[in-house]
Amino acid sequence: MSESARIDRRSFNAAWAYALLGGAAITITGCGGGSSSPSSPSGSNPPAAGPGDKSGDVSANHGHVATITAAQLSAGGALSLNIRGVSDHAHTVNLSAGEVTSVASGTRVSKASSSDDGHAHTVTFN
Repeated sequence: MSESARIDRRSFNAAWAYALLGGAAITITGCGGGSSSPSSPSGSNPPAAGPGDKSGDVSANHGHVATITAAQLSAGGALSLNIRGVSDHAHTVNLSAGEVTSVASGTRVSKASSSDDGHAHTVTFN
């Protein structure tokens, strides 16, 4: 990416907020700061989602995995998901009981992760 195509964090956050308020989707292709190349995920591959599990799409993903198991969906309670996957750091996504029930029924649910390692992600189920 050329230097002229880069924006600083403050400009990005302002653009993100305007797009969010306007209902536009944002796709982030990089994560972290300073380096011009994305970091490689470390560790081994996480287990694949099983039958009845729901996997979420993680924005600006670099190794994170968000999966709600079939058992968690059946229970319908609030969850705190660790989405570390094979990334070198963890994030947490907190879902209310109502949101878990919505995911189980096939309704689209998007949640922001915790802000760790200087950034956050949005996880979208369904």
